[in-house]
Amino acid sequence: MEAFIIANIAPIMFGALVVFLLSGFPVAFSLAANGLFFGLVGIELGLLKPELLQALPNRIYGIMANDTLLAIPFFTFMGLILERSGMAEDLLDTIGQLFGPIRGGVAYAVIFVGALLAATTGVVAASVISMGLISLPVMLRYGYDRKLASGVIAASGTLAQIIPPSLVLIVMADQLGRSVGDMYKAAFAPGLLLTAMYAGYVLAVSIFRPAYVPALPPEARNLREPNGKSGVVSLLVLAAGSVAAAYVFAHFYAASHPATAADEVGIFAGAVGILGAYGLALANRYLKLGLLSRMAEKVVFVLIPPLALIFLVLGTIFIGLATPTEGGGMGAMGAIILAIANRRLSWSLLVQAMNSTTRLSCFVIFILIGSTVFALVFRGVNGDLWVEHLLSSLPGGTTGFLIVVNIMFFLLAFFLDFFELAFILVPLVGPVADKLGIDLIWFGVLLGVNMQTSFMHPPFGFALFYLRSVAPKEVKTSEIYWGAIPFVCIQVLMVALIIAFPNLVSVEKKTDMKEQIELKIDAPPDYGTPPPEEKKDEEAPQLNFSSDVDKK
Repeated sequence: MEAFIIANIAPIMFGALVVFLLSGFPVAFSLAANGLFFGLVGIELGLLKPELLQALPNRIYGIMANDTLLAIPFFTFMGLILERSGMAEDLLDTIGQLFGPIRGGVAYAVIFVGALLAATTGVVAASVISMGLISLPVMLRYGYDRKLASGVIAASGTLAQIIPPSLVLIVMADQLGRSVGDMYKAAFAPGLLLTAMYAGYVLAVSIFRPAYVPALPPEARNLREPNGKSGVVSLLVLAAGSVAAAYVFAHFYAASHPATAADEVGIFAGAVGILGAYGLALANRYLKLGLLSRMAEKVVFVLIPPLALIFLVLGTIFIGLATPTEGGGMGAMGAIILAIANRRLSWSLLVQAMNSTTRLSCFVIFILIGSTVFALVFRGVNGDLWVEHLLSSLPGGTTGFLIVVNIMFFLLAFFLDFFELAFILVPLVGPVADKLGIDLIWFGVLLGVNMQTSFMHPPFGFALFYLRSVAPKEVKTSEIYWGAIPFVCIQVLMVALIIAFPNLVSVEKKTDMKEQIELKIDAPPDYGTPPPEEKKDEEAPQLNFSSDVDKK
């Protein structure tokens, strides 16, 4: 029996962790208790030395000193302040009026606002609860299908998982040892594509089941001109003017600064276009110019502040002006300023936001400490080699590895939160992916899209629980679950598309910072034969130190 345990202690340890987790014991304590128990067993069996556990204090101190993790409380606080400052309510009301005349207009507004909230808050709970409280009663009042309405709200809230500044991307970057900024850049395009796929599903429903997504009746459209016109033409002209101003600025700026990266030029140009539109709207309101319609003016004043916050946070990170932690700090301050501007900031709001931020941050840190204890012992008993051998020997090579890993994450997401998946499984599969030649930034985005389903899985999806807590009583829990299934299928399709078309995730080819020094000695071919007389004046043999970085 002892020989069997010694030979199979790694799979036994992993199986015991699964039993702990399924028993309902808190995840952080399950990880730590499992690691300590098998550490003592390994010491007793002679597999480990007692000195191994002495490394735990240094590892825990390293977690507490990790600057990257500071971005989590900053972005959480920013999201909670924005959620309570009325920004989501104003956005949903205004964008709903804009899209209201077309079938599925409120659903499109929910998806658009969900993506915008994801890019400003990064918190799933805040997005789902806000949109559930504000838009679900409106959709039900005007005859939307309950399943579709519930699914759109829950799915749009989960966009905060993949669109920066996502908390899961911060954790993934930390666990995979990659830059958070690079992870954000790589995840931006897949997040926008997933948003477009949600809108495409609503479009398909509006074509084949038009009764499910009716347009708003005329009496519900209150952003109209005195003559009854919608004012959309004025908004389109303003948008075209802003795009033209941004294009002209980008052209001249790129010509005068040829060394500037294209994404940096795009960020500056976008900021110019947005500020120009906002300045025109301010002049129109206070100077009574009459250039813009009510709709155009309202859209500008509601849409520009969150867009400015996005440029402040993500723009500074993308151009390298700020780290994600610094960007999160600026975002938190910007959220407070927006709350003051909307006259929604109060002491009770600050206390609630700080309490929620502290709870989430402590939750993350405790899980990370528990996973560190588990990982230290698991690697001590060669568990990482067992996982590597298990996954690298799968049929199909790299593709087989990706398919099996994604199926495993998808199934475990029925029971585990994305933090738990990131802290337990990502450190195990990340080194295997690296040895197979898979770019870890691409791999992290792929797993981030997959773990997005953990919020949508019936019956344990947290987004479904959040929506259930604020949905009217006439909406059945079974309708919320059935409404989520099409969007889970869309998320799985997105995972398949990323595997089939890797270029969907834009990963820049960076120079390997690990220099491999190669020693080359240029010497005469035969040391025994004296060199010819005519070569006596030649230079001595050279020692050339070249590195892969220099070659590149």
